[in-house]
Amino acid sequence: MQPHPNVQAVQRALDDAGARDGSGGASRVRLLPEAVHTAAAAAEALGVEVGAIANSLIFDADDTPLLVLTSGAHRVDTAGLAAALGITRLRRATPEFVRTHTGQVIGGVAPLGHPAPLRTVVDTALAAYAEVWAAGGVPQAVFPTTYAELLRLTAGAPAEVA
Repeated sequence: MQPHPNVQAVQRALDDAGARDGSGGASRVRLLPEAVHTAAAAAEALGVEVGAIANSLIFDADDTPLLVLTSGAHRVDTAGLAAALGITRLRRATPEFVRTHTGQVIGGVAPLGHPAPLRTVVDTALAAYAEVWAAGGVPQAVFPTTYAELLRLTAGAPAEVA
């Protein structure tokens, strides 16, 4: 069975960037037996701490997409993040907005593999983990990486987001 086109796009982006996992090997998208729509579900399926899950959250930032990669252990302080980034209005994006800008659905949004690069912020709390896990384009796909790799792969800016 062929992987979903979103999974293929994410793996291609990982390969093209020479992405590495927490042990220094090539980062590979893995398909879990079932979809994991929350950080807690992903952590349980992978046997890791919920804080090691990099949630990919898309926000509508003054009508442009903002990707926030946040630790699954906490929630984004939208008012604080908006102030830090100089954004007038930061709100959760609609499912349609997410799909338009990522080509992916909520619950499976990957940090990369989108139609165009997105402005990205990476939660500094993820630096506490030697390996972090991110979504791979669909709700049952994940891949291992590191905080430093997330910054590099996404050209993201480190930030405290909680």
